[in-house]
Amino acid sequence: MSVLSNMAAVHPEARKMKTILTLVTVALLAAATPSFAADPQAELIQQAETAAKTWMTLTDAGKFGESWERAGTFFKTGIAKNTWETGIRSLRAPLGPVKMRELKSTEYATTLPGAPDGEYVVIQYETQFENKKSATETITPMREKDGSWKVSGYFIR
Repeated sequence: MSVLSNMAAVHPEARKMKTILTLVTVALLAAATPSFAADPQAELIQQAETAAKTWMTLTDAGKFGESWERAGTFFKTGIAKNTWETGIRSLRAPLGPVKMRELKSTEYATTLPGAPDGEYVVIQYETQFENKKSATETITPMREKDGSWKVSGYFIR
């Protein structure tokens, strides 16, 4: 049983976090087909990647409260700040520091299961932590109403 599953039984907000993380995983499975045509959303994808990298810098540094503050509206309405801090701390601590992170894939989408229609970029990284040699991190920035990109979902597998 995962940390998030245990938290869901105790904290209703953790159930929301688990739902957000699950929808990102489902979206990845649905969008896993390669695209050979030129990507018309290349600039949007680049903007979303930049937002994801900035957000991951905070998370990697253990600044979980600040990562929640910098996350998107959908993320923040889905999980309370203290629940996020507790959950991500317990998830990341056993993994140790990031040793390597390499971009695996990006996918632009306008719909994701369980999320409102909008503009999303599902980003996957192949990540090596000190205590876990191979992990896949999925970070999903969403374009906010003001045009900025902010993280709306995060998942480690």
